[in-house]
Amino acid sequence: MAPVPTQTEPTEAPAQQPQHRHPLDAFVPDPTGTPPMCDANRFAAILERMVADAAPRLFAIVQEYGDRVDAQIAAWGMAFADHAEVISLQGKLRMSLRAPESALRAFHFGSHVRARLVWLPSEANTPADVG
Repeated sequence: MAPVPTQTEPTEAPAQQPQHRHPLDAFVPDPTGTPPMCDANRFAAILERMVADAAPRLFAIVQEYGDRVDAQIAAWGMAFADHAEVISLQGKLRMSLRAPESALRAFHFGSHVRARLVWLPSEANTPADVG
């Protein structure tokens, strides 16, 4: 005689139940069963608009030598709604500031080198755009 099983084993795991849960799942509502808000193309368009609306403005801090004698880019920055982040080209200086203009004094040098804030135009081409 064959032994009688004491417990039935499922033939397959439920499709909606993950095998293991991440500890951070306790802080996020489970979206299982919630239908998508729209199709994939429309959702991609919504994400692109969201990113475009929230994108920081890019700027450079340029060190100008004399009265338009010469110049070099000393740092790049991103201006957000409530603060700015700046990093020097060498990467040795990083700043988090309330406003982009606050970074200028760190890039003045003596009486012959003045720093200037130059905003990157939104329509500026990048090397990848040039064909």
